Amino acid sequence: MKESTKTSKSAFAKDVDKGLSSDPKYLSSKYFYDDEGSRLFQEIMKLPEYYLTRAEMEVFTEQGDQIYKAFGADGEDFDLIELGAGDGTKTAVLVDYFLKKNADFSFVPIDISSEAIDSITRFFNERFPRLQVEPEVGDYFATLETFRETSDRRKIILFLGSNIGNFSEEQAVSFFSHLREVVSPDDRILIGFDLHKNPRTILNAYDDSLGVTPKFNLNLLKRINRELGGNFNVDKFVHYAGYHPLERAARSFLISEVEQTVKVESLGKEFHFRQWEPIFMEISQKYDLPMIEKLANDSGFEVVENFFDSNRFYADSMWKPAG
Repeated sequence: MKESTKTSKSAFAKDVDKGLSSDPKYLSSKYFYDDEGSRLFQEIMKLPEYYLTRAEMEVFTEQGDQIYKAFGADGEDFDLIELGAGDGTKTAVLVDYFLKKNADFSFVPIDISSEAIDSITRFFNERFPRLQVEPEVGDYFATLETFRETSDRRKIILFLGSNIGNFSEEQAVSFFSHLREVVSPDDRILIGFDLHKNPRTILNAYDDSLGVTPKFNLNLLKRINRELGGNFNVDKFVHYAGYHPLERAARSFLISEVEQTVKVESLGKEFHFRQWEPIFMEISQKYDLPMIEKLANDSGFEVVENFFDSNRFYADSMWKPAG
């Protein structure tokens, strides 16, 4: 655990250095989810503007039977693995349905946040006492490779909450291509995709009226202060979100309101900001069905079935390894 944490902090420092040294500056959204970031994201998921959570919950609530049949796991033991566990409320709907079908499986949540893992483990242990929960803290792929060595059961991997939207097209192909290398032909993946829709509906989800999303973004600057000895004055940065309908992507930025210099002690560096200079924080890519099909094919998978909410705002897409 300590070695993993040390490696994680080293990677964090390296990525912060690379991002703040670039022009334009950027920070990787994968570092949003420290303990405080995970807590703030739980708040975001409850916001009225943030439709994604409700849409995916509807998919699982209304189509649990179809999803279970599409997995083809009836009468076969398996490992249910979730990448980026969150609070587990949506996954619990599937787990509850699987248990009622007398499925024989273990639940393996994987997250970089120890607080998130501790919370989801308590949640599942209390709600499902007979469920075997095997929590893991760390990098997705390294953990999956290690877990594959200790379990030869079939794997059903969940990547929910439209987390894939935080990747560029190239990053998404790289992510799933890497995942393809650590799965077996009989394994299945269920991925949450936010679909293209009214641009205003999308923008409101990333620019909420209560201001929780700005806090979520600014927390990454606070994390740099906490963990890397930075001296960011977060009051001198403002959050800005926009949506590009042609590119089908929402983007978030932190804008420096003044000319300023920020020092990061552990890097031994100072970073200069011009007034109104942005830090690119996050992309939230939206998809249509041809884009999902192409991503699957380019990554070595094929689509088994797509499951939609009633508004068709959202799709959970089940994939299997191609060939």
